[in-house]
Amino acid sequence: MDISEFWQLIEQSRDGTSECEEQAERLVELLAELEPKQVVDFDRHFTERMIEAYRWDLWAVAYIVNGGCSDDGFEYFRCWLIGQGEEYFDAALQDPENAANHVEPGEEVECEDLLYAASRAYEELTGDEEMPWEEIPRPSEPTGEPWEEDDLETLYPRLAEKFM
Repeated sequence: MDISEFWQLIEQSRDGTSECEEQAERLVELLAELEPKQVVDFDRHFTERMIEAYRWDLWAVAYIVNGGCSDDGFEYFRCWLIGQGEEYFDAALQDPENAANHVEPGEEVECEDLLYAASRAYEELTGDEEMPWEEIPRPSEPTGEPWEEDDLETLYPRLAEKFM
């Protein structure tokens, strides 16, 4: 599976829904129609996008939009961001404020369920609870410049005005 096939599956899974759980269920169904190796490839692409979005500036946006954001919350935010599709994801990487373009105050911008879609599909296909994991180096800290909560209004005034 290449990256364009990965994004096609994400788009198909989100077609007609804005609900995280429903999108994740659709993704499991789509992945369960593939070969196990393709599901493992999908998971690798998903992990690579998670690493790509592991950035301080995106964490700041998640913090503002969600009214706070723990380590786990930031992981689920990145899942949600991937779940919005390639165009939205790439726009957020270009300018982190774009991650909040279609978000209204009070909306949940996390999607933990997408994190487990590939492993659930793999188990359905093979009966194995453990998917073979490709070792992908993961950074211990987000990339970019760390921030302090007190600096967020200055760093992202437009978002602060809308969400804080």
